[in-house]
Amino acid sequence: MTEKAYGQHRSHFDALDQEGYGLQWLRLADDGQLDGPADANPEVGWLSSDVFFGGLVERFFEIAEQSPEFRWLQSAAAGVDLDGYQRLMERGARICNAHLTAIPIAEYVLRAVLDVFQDAERWRAAQTDGRWKHHNFREVWRSRWLIVGLGAIGAETAHRARAFEAHVTGVRRHPTGDEPVDSMIAPADLPGALPVADVVVLAAPATPETENLVDDAFLSGLKPGAVLVNVARGKLIDDEALLRALDGDRLAAAVLDVFNTEPLERDHPYWTHPKVVLTPHSSGGGIGRWERGAELFCDNLRRLLAGDPLANEVTSMELLTTDLPFALGQQ
Repeated sequence: MTEKAYGQHRSHFDALDQEGYGLQWLRLADDGQLDGPADANPEVGWLSSDVFFGGLVERFFEIAEQSPEFRWLQSAAAGVDLDGYQRLMERGARICNAHLTAIPIAEYVLRAVLDVFQDAERWRAAQTDGRWKHHNFREVWRSRWLIVGLGAIGAETAHRARAFEAHVTGVRRHPTGDEPVDSMIAPADLPGALPVADVVVLAAPATPETENLVDDAFLSGLKPGAVLVNVARGKLIDDEALLRALDGDRLAAAVLDVFNTEPLERDHPYWTHPKVVLTPHSSGGGIGRWERGAELFCDNLRRLLAGDPLANEVTSMELLTTDLPFALGQQ
C-alpha cells in the first residue's frame, strides 16, 4: 500500500495488529521507494485510489511481480483490464476489485433528476434576481424509472429511486433474482419499456452490444418529457441522434457525466444546449469511497488469513472482458 493510504486509515491497520496476525506493513512512498527491508517479498497488496492518482500503478505492479510470495491483490477499481492484473493472475495470484463509487454515482443520479423535475434553475434564477416566485414541479413519487444495467451502480440507483416510491424496471442480460427493482426485463424487451419510462438511467458497461444503444430508434420510443441520465460510458450514446432528440420536444433533459471523447471538446454543442446537464465524469467523486476501500481491503485480508472466500474476487475471463464502468480517477 502507499504511505498516504497507510496514514489515512491507520486505525484499521492498528486494529489488525491488535488481532495478532503478525503483519508487516510495507509502504510505497510518492517517489516510488518502498519503506521496508531491501529483501522484503510482499504477499498481499492494496492498490488504493491514490496509486492511480499518483502515477504509481506500474511501480506497484513491478513490486508485486518481483515478489515470489505475492498471492493476493485488492484493487480500488472496478475495472481490471490493465495488463498488470492479468500478469499477476497468470502467476497464480488472486485479484479482487471494488465498487466504491456506486453510492456517490447513485446519489448524483437522484440529485440530477430531482433538479430537472423540480426545475431548480428557475429558483436559482429567481433568487439571483431577488424575485419571490412560486412554481409547481414534477415528483419522483410514482414516476417510472428504467435502469439499463443492474450492476453495483444500477442497484444503488434503484434502491434510492424506490425509496422515493418510484417504480423501477431493471434491464439485465443475466438476472440473479435478487435485484432491488419492481420488475426485470431482458435487453431484447427494452423497446417496449421506453414509452412508459419517465427516467432512463444508463449504467451498463460499454460493449459491442451497447455501443450506440441510444440512437434515433431508441430516442423516438421515449415518452415526451422523459429524462435521460448517462453514468455509464459515452459510447452508449449516438451524440448526433441525442442532439436531434433534444432539439425536438421528446426529451425534457439529458444528464451526461460521460462522453465519447474526454475531456469533451470545447466547441461541442452539449456545452451550450439548454436541455443538457453536463458534468466532467465526476459523478463518483464522493469522499466516502476512500473509507469504503480501506474497510474492504481489511475485511478481505481477514478472510484471506482465515481461509474464507474473498469478496469481489474476479476470474481470468473477467480480466479479459470487464469494461471499466467508470474512470479510474474516480475510484
